[in-house]
Amino acid sequence: MRGHKRAFRDYLAELVAGDAEDAVQEGWLRLSRAGGTGIDNLGAWLTTVVSRICLDMLRARTARREEPYGEDLAERAAGDGPEEEAVLAESVGLALLVVLDTLGPAERVAFVLHDLFAVPFERIAAITDRSLPAAKKLASRARHKVRGTPALPAAEQDRHRGVVEAFLTAARGGDMGALLELLAPDVVRRADPATLPPGVPAELRGARAVAEGTVLLRRRARFAVPVLVDGRVGLAVAPRGRLLYVLRVTVEGDRVAAYEVVADPALLRGLELAVLDAPSAA
Repeated sequence: MRGHKRAFRDYLAELVAGDAEDAVQEGWLRLSRAGGTGIDNLGAWLTTVVSRICLDMLRARTARREEPYGEDLAERAAGDGPEEEAVLAESVGLALLVVLDTLGPAERVAFVLHDLFAVPFERIAAITDRSLPAAKKLASRARHKVRGTPALPAAEQDRHRGVVEAFLTAARGGDMGALLELLAPDVVRRADPATLPPGVPAELRGARAVAEGTVLLRRRARFAVPVLVDGRVGLAVAPRGRLLYVLRVTVEGDRVAAYEVVADPALLRGLELAVLDAPSAA
């Protein structure tokens, strides 16, 4: 039974992040009260019960809409352990966690249960209190949002992705030389002041100034992951899968011509974020 509990904690971490442990404990309490009587399939029972708990928690969180914002959250994120972040990124994909958090509660549950865990739609319909066709539509709508719609042809998107990923690697390593190669001479960086330390200007111009500003905040780059932002390759900074801010990146040729750091919750909600597909074959 311990193995089941560990597996469900990992599963719930994908669904509700910081609330996962509470959901697991509640599910285990319900199992203890039931005493196992009449439960023929423990895995199916846990899937149904804990998924319903998750759905209730997601709905409550959506209603509260507690929006962390600003420098305090950024500094707390920068202090998190890189080992835990690496494990999270490898286990489910940080980009997927970011995009899942933009879905409605029922969409998220339907997508995760069906597309990631192959739970039949009949059970998903019961969990979400939907008809069978409606449950299928939930997962289909979520799948479309997760994949997004690229704004560029595949070859051009791959090229942009290569530039953005090289920029991210250089930022993580604080590599000034690589950053200066990747940034256009007249590059512009604009940032929400809430994401910056006191005294740092919201706008920087020129490769040297932008590279130095990027290196200054390199600790946060380990939480960044490439995603589609309104159909174009950008970056999402998301400690533990919770979106902190988005970098809208403009690529011209083989260099970064500009990037904008968006952190305001209202603006973030207006962005269409999607998971990047694997690069197309040459």
